Amino acid sequence: FLNPSLKECMPDPSVLKDMDKAADLLSKAVMQGKTIAIFGDYDVDGATSTSLLLDYLGKCGVKTLYYIPDRQKEGYGPNAPAFQKLRQQGADVVITVDCGIMSFEPVAAAKELGLDVIIVDHHKAETELPIADAIVNPNRLDDTSDLGMLAAVGVTFMLLVALNRDLRQKGYFKNGRQPINIINYLDIVALGTVCDVVPLKNFNRVLVKQGLKQLAKRQNIGLTALADQSGLDQKPSTYHLGFLLGPRINAGGRVGEADMGTKLLTSQHIEEAQGLAHQLSIY
Repeated sequence: FLNPSLKECMPDPSVLKDMDKAADLLSKAVMQGKTIAIFGDYDVDGATSTSLLLDYLGKCGVKTLYYIPDRQKEGYGPNAPAFQKLRQQGADVVITVDCGIMSFEPVAAAKELGLDVIIVDHHKAETELPIADAIVNPNRLDDTSDLGMLAAVGVTFMLLVALNRDLRQKGYFKNGRQPINIINYLDIVALGTVCDVVPLKNFNRVLVKQGLKQLAKRQNIGLTALADQSGLDQKPSTYHLGFLLGPRINAGGRVGEADMGTKLLTSQHIEEAQGLAHQLSIY
């Protein structure tokens, strides 16, 4: 109980409805060199979910796009003009994260544009679902995974586990390609989980416990810059995630720069990360 192990507590991602379908569609898109777009929400859960997919797919060599809607001008969730813009930029597949479960008309519009659509969400669903290619949501009524406590970033992490497994099975990481250690993403997963105020029990507790250990290693450039900017000079805890780091990630969305959190979490350059962390702290 005091030291929960990810290896012992990790559920099989396949228990989630449509997970295998989503992983298969994504692995084929990766291997065929398709362009994949991520449509995220503007809060911490959305930014962390978007960042996981962007970083992983980028490491796979996939061309990626992302879109975070403006809180004031566009409101919450997917919209048809955004999907049209992503299609015009070359997107073949779009993944919605932390949103989409109630986006019937925008998803229908995306399908009409020729996009494959995967919905990754955790919000409560209705009996009727959008006409997407795969809908991974532990809170859809026909899901029996018992993982309804997960934040969107937890569901997204499960998707990466399934995708990573599928790519291995299909031989993608042969021919000199380096396997991706998704354990390194647990610091981002912990941040999104705590800030979405989901119950820190069962698998969520494991994700956060192990994520705090990862955060202490200071391997993510953006999180390291944000921790330094916020004056974090001790062993990180859930308090620091919820009251120091999270509010700074959220700040961009309140001032019309909703993608700043995602830019920070996926930054590969120290100077850029430090500048973004400073700006978010001012906001």
